[in-house]
Amino acid sequence: MNRFRVVFLSFLLFVPVFVYGQTSDPSLLSIERIFNSDDFSAKGVGGLRWMKSGDAYSKIEPSPTIQGGSELVSYDAATNARTVLLSAEKLIPKGETKPLPINGYEWSTDNKQMLIYTNSKKVWRLNTRGDYWVLDLASGNLKKLGGDAKPSTLMFAKFSPDGTRVGYVRENNIYVENIADGKITQLTNDGSRTLINGTSDWVNEEEFFLRDCWRWSPDSKSIAYWQFDASGIKDFLLINNTDDIYPVITQIPYPKAGTTNAAVRVGVVNADGGQTKWMNTPGDLRQNYIAMMDWTENSNELILQHLNRLQNTLQLMVADAKTGAVKTVLTEKDDTWTEVFMQKLRWLNNGKNFLWMSERDGWQRIYNVSRDGTNVKPITTGNFDVVSYNGIDEANGWVYFVASPENATQRYLYRSKTDGSGTAEKVTPEDQKGWNGYNISPNGKWAFHTYSAFTTAPRFEIVNLTNKTVVRTLEDNKDLQAKIDQVKKGPQEFFKIDIGEGITLDGWMLKPPGFDPSKKYPVLFYVYGEPAAQTVTDSWNDTDYLWHTMLSQQGYIVISVDNRGTPAPRGRAWRKSIYRKIGVVNAADQANAVKAILAKSPFIDSSRVGIWGWSGGGVSTLSAMFKYPEIYKMGMSVAPVADQRLYDTIYTERYMGMPQENAEFYKQGAPINFANGLKGDLLIVHGTGDDNVHYQGTENLINELVKLNKPFQMMAYPNRTHSISEGEGTTVHLYNLLTDYLNEHLPVNK
Repeated sequence: MNRFRVVFLSFLLFVPVFVYGQTSDPSLLSIERIFNSDDFSAKGVGGLRWMKSGDAYSKIEPSPTIQGGSELVSYDAATNARTVLLSAEKLIPKGETKPLPINGYEWSTDNKQMLIYTNSKKVWRLNTRGDYWVLDLASGNLKKLGGDAKPSTLMFAKFSPDGTRVGYVRENNIYVENIADGKITQLTNDGSRTLINGTSDWVNEEEFFLRDCWRWSPDSKSIAYWQFDASGIKDFLLINNTDDIYPVITQIPYPKAGTTNAAVRVGVVNADGGQTKWMNTPGDLRQNYIAMMDWTENSNELILQHLNRLQNTLQLMVADAKTGAVKTVLTEKDDTWTEVFMQKLRWLNNGKNFLWMSERDGWQRIYNVSRDGTNVKPITTGNFDVVSYNGIDEANGWVYFVASPENATQRYLYRSKTDGSGTAEKVTPEDQKGWNGYNISPNGKWAFHTYSAFTTAPRFEIVNLTNKTVVRTLEDNKDLQAKIDQVKKGPQEFFKIDIGEGITLDGWMLKPPGFDPSKKYPVLFYVYGEPAAQTVTDSWNDTDYLWHTMLSQQGYIVISVDNRGTPAPRGRAWRKSIYRKIGVVNAADQANAVKAILAKSPFIDSSRVGIWGWSGGGVSTLSAMFKYPEIYKMGMSVAPVADQRLYDTIYTERYMGMPQENAEFYKQGAPINFANGLKGDLLIVHGTGDDNVHYQGTENLINELVKLNKPFQMMAYPNRTHSISEGEGTTVHLYNLLTDYLNEHLPVNK
């Protein structure tokens, strides 16, 4: 038997799986319909940007005169009056016949010039390299920036506040270009593969979302920027065996848990050139992070979020741009980890106060803080979490935020007075139960509103925040909703499950069409389980939802449960209970949830329980299969971290501490250490070009399973990244593979 399984593994790697073909019945789902057609594609309203006034917004639309071209228009938020700001004809460079495609744009402060981003290329996950052009709207002059720069090598270009210059990053150095005469000044000269100015290294980009790492001063005279010295970090090598007859190797300085980090510092340089003045942040530069940096309300000081390596102490610091001296105005400490306030700091009362978010009293709240940090007053009160700060109407004294006090699976807009008086007031209408997102105008009067729910396609609207009304619908996705409504479904419901010791978890369940409670059904659990994401949300999750519904059409019950430690708005204690115990607390919660659900659900066959997940969910799947083999009979683990010591410093150490100090829980949390417990059927899937969760961990796990003589199956997708989406046919192949494996090893008809 064991030998047969190993032989089948080799067969699986080279032979395509059965393809679930297209169906003409609109009520039935298939892999082809979900992943290889436009049947369920949602229409969006990308490219919307609030104008400086806050009463109008700009938008990119197809040109009516030039095929394939775009024009930039504006709409009045109140009247919907349309104005063409920029025709496609003005985007045709001299000597060319076609207009520039617009990948992004930025207005100058006076709205007289436009910075156009085009020819974009991917850097890791996002298209952040490209070409930039400046268009003078009055003269029509269109000018490319960068001088002799290679194509698609400029990053994060921005107008100076006075509109006379543009700064940008080029090959890890910062440049400033004068718009009038094209003079280019190189402000940093030491940039290299490992010395990075103005953008970030891999781990800070991935975990702190630091990409655009430089800022103009308000007076346009200086530039503040991050510098990352990654020279002490060991390279991880990605081997691409498929694009040439010889392997192509990519070297990435990637700090794994407990190893050397980049040295991080912030400096200020004159925009005309000169020496950088470095801010004197305390401690070893390799043992601390600067997770946020910006100018204060003036051009003399910077504001920094300085975080120690364990990430349990965050200091909000003000730094003197001329001397480099720093002082701490606010400190956040936690027995576990502290949250970084990722959003741009909002100043109030002409710089006398600022808005801040903190979990310091057990709930995440918005605070009104005096500039020196001596007065910290909560704006939001009550036993609920603020999920995000979304905007402010300072003239009328309102701060807007997203929260969901009654239901952790949903999101709504609220507002409170900036002085902390009164109680929070719900802005989202009662008939929009589900998931609501808002992009609020600079004057706090209007918002782009996105609404969806578990079985409801996204709807995009303009709303008036003053009177809480919908002004107009930008896209309702009616055609998509009609197709969703046609899909054959069984009962689909959200539920709460008590797993004992006073712990109640949120979940959802999809039952097969024609569900019969007297029958026995196999069940597949969908899991993530780590602090980076929830799976139980009352929101439209397109392909995940559709594939799970397709499985329910085949006769499966599909369930997802959010364990403790997931980022649900259920209080600090809920989220922090997983500290140092990833792979322990979440695995136990999931297993206890299955037991509790089985006890209440006689229609579920306890001998046919499966689980699957991706990334953190892949880890949770392995932990389930290895630690609770009496519960789970089949698992499909996609792109897992089999050993937490192999993942990056920032994420792993934030939640687990240093491996040198928490060796026992690193051991308890790593699925590879429990591989001997495997009894059920296991499929492991990984992309060999995954720069995030390295294929190395899966190879180590394979070695361990082989050593233990444990049968399993696996699929390696050559040179695919963490999304396993690159290459023609990849997504369809992957989901056919998963569906086939499920059908074979957790059959509907036993």
